[in-house]
Amino acid sequence: MFKKYDVIVVGAGHAGCEAAHAAARIGASVLLCTMNMNTIAQMSCNPAMGGVAKGQIIREIDALGGMSGIVADKSMIQFRMLNRSKGPAMWSPRSQNDRMRFAEEWRLTLEQTPNVDFWQEMVKGIIVKDKKVVGVKTGMGLEIKAKTVVLTNGTFLNGLIHIGEKQFGGGRTGESAAYGITEQLLDLGFESGRMKTGTPPRVDGRSLDYSKMEEQLGDVKPEKFSFSHETTTLKNQRSCWITYTNPEVHRSLEEGFDKSPMFNGRIQGLGPRYCPSIEDKINRFAERDRHQIFVEPEGWNTVEIYVNGFSTSLPEDIQYKALRKIPGFENAKMFRPGYAIEYDYFPPTQLKLSLETQLVDNLFFAGQINGTTGYEEAACQGLFAGINAARRVQEEESFILKRSDAYIGVLIDDLINKGTDEPYRMFTSRAEFRLLLRQDNADLRLTPLGYQLGLASEERLEQVKIKEKATEELQEQITKIKLSPDDINTKLQQLNTAIIKEKTTAEKLLKRPNIGIFDIQTLDNQTNTILSSYAKDVLEQVEIITKYDSYLRKERQMVEKMSSMENFKIPSDFQYTEIPALSAEGKQKLSKIRPETLGQASRISGVSPADLSIITVYLDK
Repeated sequence: MFKKYDVIVVGAGHAGCEAAHAAARIGASVLLCTMNMNTIAQMSCNPAMGGVAKGQIIREIDALGGMSGIVADKSMIQFRMLNRSKGPAMWSPRSQNDRMRFAEEWRLTLEQTPNVDFWQEMVKGIIVKDKKVVGVKTGMGLEIKAKTVVLTNGTFLNGLIHIGEKQFGGGRTGESAAYGITEQLLDLGFESGRMKTGTPPRVDGRSLDYSKMEEQLGDVKPEKFSFSHETTTLKNQRSCWITYTNPEVHRSLEEGFDKSPMFNGRIQGLGPRYCPSIEDKINRFAERDRHQIFVEPEGWNTVEIYVNGFSTSLPEDIQYKALRKIPGFENAKMFRPGYAIEYDYFPPTQLKLSLETQLVDNLFFAGQINGTTGYEEAACQGLFAGINAARRVQEEESFILKRSDAYIGVLIDDLINKGTDEPYRMFTSRAEFRLLLRQDNADLRLTPLGYQLGLASEERLEQVKIKEKATEELQEQITKIKLSPDDINTKLQQLNTAIIKEKTTAEKLLKRPNIGIFDIQTLDNQTNTILSSYAKDVLEQVEIITKYDSYLRKERQMVEKMSSMENFKIPSDFQYTEIPALSAEGKQKLSKIRPETLGQASRISGVSPADLSIITVYLDK
């Protein structure tokens, strides 16, 4: 009935979709297994993509040839570039999306991708022979053979939903949990843990009073995620709204604390630190008399509203009572209550940097199974697991990104070397080279690599070459454009910046903190003519490079210093336990994680500089 596939992907969430698409694009035959074809790429939580650091990840996925950016663009209802008031390392694209359109776009994309087949059924186990995965077993007892398997089980592994004192098995509301895989992996020697996440109630937008809320508009000139010409920017946008809780809301919620599964010990798993439930916020920040609530539409035409900031697992009657005390929610009708969900995950220190497991060859993990939280974190892991599963079949080297290459490199490096005992979320502060890893230059950094992999198209590569050439040209041009005091001093005064006393280059003026390249463009007609011939993304690129030149050079020097350690390979069979001089903790951590380079070893907590020196001496021998 089934042929032998190159890659079987288990789970069709954000990680599974990217994994299946990437592996198929590279040339592997792929079977995507899902419990429900109608929930492919379901936005289980908020109807949004991107945000701080997460927007950078979506741009990186797109630059490599993944699909999350294009799908997000095609289903977008609002766009905002966050942190514009800060430096360019912090600028982060974020979209509100039509939940149903997003899932539909992903399904259509996969159906139109050659080499992708589908199977709707629960996978209850993997088939392992001689420490190598050779296929999967389904709930109906079918065995499907494959050369590699990618597990992207999300919150479904032994998923347990909590609403007040009620609890029942499920991977999402209305969907059953997945059983069997955890128990089998434990038998194979893997370690597992429990994590928790939550979701807020959904309400009927027709029952809300928006006059009591603050309107949150999209950007006046919206951008998009994808660097490709396949998508366009929004012409119309839907507003979001902001309101706040108050002491009355908090008192109503506190009435249910004795029935809260979070506070009475029924939930064992750790929840996301940076996205706590409303009851957790009230408990931890008792001094605050209000918390922000984002009122987010679920799509263009639906009346369903996502109440962002009100994630809860309290009893449904308590949720409803408290909701109706929020300004604008006095007559709110609830579609369904919020809930918490506990699920199994496997500490990612058990993986290689390719996301292949150390214990079982050709088995890859991606997404929440690795202890992460968020669509974007899952999608980039899926992309990498799919790429590396396909490359394993093709007998090619694993594709690895360093911390200095991409936020994706930071995320995977953090997971493998540091592990996580709480849901991992990406932040700009996690990236030490964040000025180099900006959202605006993801295509320049990564599209050539995506093209080499067979993922990004030749057209995309040509776009990057054009952008690179134009950027270099304009950098040279602004050193030659000379502006005289008589022509521009009046305009400089209008811009609240010091006048000039002699001819000055456009480059020098651009280095001033309060002058941007679009201000330079207005100074005189000749400058305007030259700069107007360049695309907006090229102008922005040159402005950033010029203003932050010294900082960029320092970061590049740091990268160069680190590269010698990153290129210092450690054999996979290196016996740390046979080196008596290594610290006991160093031996234990190095033997468990098995770093591939000296640079990776240096980032493992518990491995000291002395340990690194000893390893270097042994490797030199």
